[in-house]
This record gives sequence, structure tokens and C-alpha cells, in this order.
Amino acid sequence: MIDATVVLGFTFCIKSETRRSCAARRSLSWINAAAALAWPPPPKAAAALIHESNLRAAHDRLVSLLQQHVKPITTVASIMSQGVHTLDAGATVAEAAALMRRLGHEGFPVVEEGRVVGILTRREIDRAMQLKLGDAPVSLYMTPGEILVRPDDSIEQVQKVMMEYGVGQVPVVKNGQAIGIVTRTDLIKLWSTPQRRPPQPADLSTRLARALPPRLEEVLREAGRLADEMGFSLYVVGGFVRDLLLDIPNLDMDLVVEGDAIRLARALARRLGGQVRSHSRFGTAKWIPEQNGPATGAIGTLDFVTARTEFYEHPTALPQVESGSIKLDLHRRDFTINTLAICLSGGRYGELLDFYGGEADLRRGLIRVLHSLSFVEDPTRMLRAARFEQRLGFCIEPRTEELIGGALDLLGRTSVERIRHELYLILAEAEPERALRRLAELGILAQIDPALQADTWLLEHFALGRQERKRVEEAGIFPAGSFRLEGLYLALLTYRMTAQERDRFLDGMHILKEDCAVAYQAHMLRGGLSGLSADRLRRSEIYAILEPYSEAALFAVYVACDSWLARQRIELFQRRLKSLRPRTDGKALKKLGLVPGPTYGRIIEQLRAAWLDGEVQDEAGEQALLSQLLAAFSNQQSAVGNQQSAASDQQSAASDRQSAASDRQSAASSERPGAGAGPSAATVSTPNADG
Repeated sequence: MIDATVVLGFTFCIKSETRRSCAARRSLSWINAAAALAWPPPPKAAAALIHESNLRAAHDRLVSLLQQHVKPITTVASIMSQGVHTLDAGATVAEAAALMRRLGHEGFPVVEEGRVVGILTRREIDRAMQLKLGDAPVSLYMTPGEILVRPDDSIEQVQKVMMEYGVGQVPVVKNGQAIGIVTRTDLIKLWSTPQRRPPQPADLSTRLARALPPRLEEVLREAGRLADEMGFSLYVVGGFVRDLLLDIPNLDMDLVVEGDAIRLARALARRLGGQVRSHSRFGTAKWIPEQNGPATGAIGTLDFVTARTEFYEHPTALPQVESGSIKLDLHRRDFTINTLAICLSGGRYGELLDFYGGEADLRRGLIRVLHSLSFVEDPTRMLRAARFEQRLGFCIEPRTEELIGGALDLLGRTSVERIRHELYLILAEAEPERALRRLAELGILAQIDPALQADTWLLEHFALGRQERKRVEEAGIFPAGSFRLEGLYLALLTYRMTAQERDRFLDGMHILKEDCAVAYQAHMLRGGLSGLSADRLRRSEIYAILEPYSEAALFAVYVACDSWLARQRIELFQRRLKSLRPRTDGKALKKLGLVPGPTYGRIIEQLRAAWLDGEVQDEAGEQALLSQLLAAFSNQQSAVGNQQSAASDQQSAASDRQSAASDRQSAASSERPGAGAGPSAATVSTPNADG
């Protein structure tokens, strides 16, 4: 029987006395059937004259051919999830319950010797556990039977099986092996999808060709062909696909393999050359091509990862990961717009996978989580939501924003390293102040540290920092690349804090050492701005104030301070004062016979100060000043020597006096009666006991 819902077009048969004819319109499938009947098929319609046959025979043959050639528009293969967790028929109910809690599934196919023999649902597991039957085998409580569909079955067949057995998930079997599963949710999403033409493989193939360097596209196609040959499926997923659909340049690619990522990467290396670094524990591999090789050129590395799923032992914990399907892999992503994937395998090259409505949210400009526990599982997604919203000009979907508010306190239980990582990603954005302002509006910034502000001052000074950085680097005031924008931003974030607040934030967030140094120095220089802004400062005094600080700290204060005079003096220091050095150096002083020591630095600094203040204007003037300084140093040394000699004489005289006193004391002691004889030498008579 042909299902009328899958036949495009219509057929009719006409019986007359002279002929029997059949016609079809708007149906490519009919053309295939007509071809099988040996009728010449025109491109869009088919008609044929059948001789030497009766109406019943023609009808029966036509129906048979239609059944062979008319295929469902949507098949099980197009909506199922690859890979499936199964239970052995001998497993216990308690084991099934533990697996269900860990993976969040609603049921499992039950297999015996590799063959599907039933379905065990959450309802049955919960009832058995409630009745304390955890030690019983699952085979006692499953729904028995060969409850399955095949990849090329129609959606109607899935619906029929679900209704017949009362189950919400049906395993997909190919060549006797369970290769995937299709669920009630898959059907609901299929039926509820708006009737809008999604990007087609040909469209996406064209976009890929336009977005990728030619050699990289060739390598991806080759990797897809290899995956096909090995029975795997290869996908590019996540941010690359999102940005491709938004026409945003992005070559940061995540490649997910339904199969074995390490085997695929090694096969690619054998075919195209290069090396592979792999981590079997995580199922990841990095293919490193031969640089400037004939097949690859300088295309960079490619990262392959085996499709996986993850679960969380408790809120804010790092996820536990195990292998899974592409659908499960995409489900662990943060937002729907990052769940899109493009297949790169063989004949499916350019096919878009959109299980979670990501393409629709891209069109609507929405940031939406996949489920209500998303921020509970990973609170750092709150920071990502603000970052993507501001980068893309999107809006956080209302329910997602509500979930953020309910999970704010979990940030306090999240490791500071993970929060710091997200902060640095925000600071690396083109306009990070926008995301910081949004974090403040959502209450996230205060949750990270109550002293953090994203007010008008901060927004203006972040923008000013980028603007001024470009100007001063182009003008040569500060060397290009002499400081990182992230360090500048952190210095501005902490500039108005108290020292205690600054230390709490920088230490508590484990901010990178080099960025801490910039923030600390900027804070210190802020305390000395009154001196730098004084009315009459000699250039040597400006130099003495600013010389101890790094260029990054100087630029941070240059951007942050409100004093025009201080800014001008920082610029003067960078333009002219910093690089000024006297002709005389340590080698020259050594040649003049001066013993190396702190005096070198003092002499050179005095020479530099004279140059800065205009007291020395040429080498002759420097030499004259140097002679004066050396003479003064020599006189000082002589004076010091005389003082030391006098002190030595005084010490010697004191020593002599002390020695004489000691001699007198010794003589006096020897003249006393009985001196030196120990006990008295006189005999003392003692009365006897009788006395």
C-alpha cells in the first residue's frame, strides 16, 4: 500500500475500448516508475501507452514499482540520534536506575546477544525501585518484543511502533545492530518545525567554499571521504557554523567524529602526510600537517574529537564525559545557536544538523539555553551569555535571563580559574565594556566582586584606551605591542578601587602576574599624580617620578587620569626624556679608574639630570661636569679616608688605654695579702669535741 502523504502528484488510469493509458504529473517518483516500465520519461511528466496488458495487471505493476521507487521525504535516519545506550537483559533494575540518573534518559533498549528484545522505560524502573525490586533483572519488567525501526523507514512507521507498544523511544537497527534511537521528542520537533526552507546542502557547500581557504576546504572534503570509507560521520560544529550562517569570518573549527576521532586523524595523516598527537583518554586528536607540503600548505592544525555526552555529579562540578552521538554531543553545548553542525561526510557534505532550533534563534537574534538546569550545571555560562549577546547584537531570551537570576549564588561555588577564564575571554572582545555593562545589569559582576563597576566612566575609558592606543602607537609615543589591552582593561577596572579592594580582586581571581603588576603600578602612580601635576617641575623631576613604572602602567594612567598636565608630562617622558642617556657609561668610568659600585649610578644619574634640565648641552659640557663630579668624589673619598684614619687612631689609643688599665688592675691584685694562694694559709685551731 502506498501512503498518500508521501506521493507527490497523482496518477490515474483510463479504460477505453481502444487503449489503456496512464499519466502522472509533478512526480519525479512516477518518472522512475515509468522508466522501469520501459516508457521514455520526459523531465517533468510521464505518459505511456501500454499494449498487450489489461488494466489490473498494469495497475498492480505500477503500484509495485511505486513502492520500490517512492521514498519518504523524511526518514528515520534524518531525525534519529546516532549511537545508543543499551541494557543487557541480565542487568539489574538498580543498575538501570543508576544509568538513567547519570545520563538523564527516559528509557533504554534491552538487548540479548546483540539483538533487541525489548524496551525498559523510566516508568517501569521507577515502579520497580519503589517496590524494592532493584536486584531483579530488567528482562522481568521491560516491554518485550522486537521494538525497532530501520534507518530508511518512514516517520509513520515510527509513530505506529510507538503507539502499538506504548513507548516514547524506539531503537534504530541496521544489519542487526542498534545504531541509534528516535524519540517522541524528535517527532514533536519535526512536526512543530516552521515550514521555512532551511539552508540546503548546496547552499552551505557554496558558503563553505567561499569562507574557507581552498586548500583547507580540500582537506576537509578528504577527511569527510575518509570518514565515509571508515563508516564514521564527520561534522564541523559550534561557533564556526554559527558564524558561517551569520557571514562572520571564523576559521576556528571544531570537528566532531561519530566514530573514532583518533583513527580518522591517523588515516588522514597517512593519506596527506603530517603528524598526529592524540589523547586516548579523551578521544581527541590533533592533526599537524606538513608545513608548505604539496597537499596541505600552511593551513594550520585540525582538532578532531569523538562525539561525546556529559553529565554533572553536582551543581558547578566539572562534567564527566563519555562517548555518544552527534545529537548528544550538541546537547551538551551552552546555547542553541552553538548547537548547529554541518556534515562533511561523502554525499552528505554541506548538510545542516539543527536538533535544537539553533537556526531559528539565529534568525530571531536570541541567546537561549537548552534546558532549565544549564546554569546550575555550569554557572560560567552566565558570563558567556552576556558575551555572545553583546558580540552578536542579540538578546538573552526572557526565560534564559530568568534562569540567570536564579543561579547567581552558584558563582560563589565555582572555581575562580573558570570565572577568570571567562573574564579574560570578555576582555579579549572588540568592545568588552558592553559585556561588562550587561554583566552588571544582570547582577553577575557584583557577584564576582562587589567592588567591580561598569559605569559610564569605565565604558568611556575603555573606548578611550583603544582609541589612544592606536594614536600613540602610530605616533611612536609608545612602541607597538608594548602592552596588552587585557592588562590595560584590568588596570582601569581596579583604578578607582581602594588598595584593599584591588588586592582582594586581583588575588582572589588569580589574575595573571603581568596584569597584576600593571594594575599595582597604575595604582601607585595614581597616588603620585599630585606631584606630577605640580606647576613647576624640572624635566629631571618628571623623569624621576615616571622612570620606575612600566610602559603599560604609564599608558593606563595616561588614559585614566583627568589631569591634562599629567598626561602631557607622561607623553613628554615617552617622547623625549625616557630615551635620553649621557655619553658616559660604566665602561668609561672604569677606564677612569673608578672602582665599580653604587657611585657609578649616582654619577650617571647626575649627568642625565644635567642633560634633561639643559645644564649640559654637548659632550664637552658633559666631560666638564664629569670632571667636577670625579673631583668631588675624590675629595669625598679623601675626606672619608681621613675620617677613617682618625677613627682608626682613636680606636688604637682607646685600645692602648684599655691595655694599660688592665695591667694596673693585674698589679694591684698581686699586691694583696694571700693573693693567688687559694684558701687562707693560716692554721685555724678547732676545739676538739670534748672541749
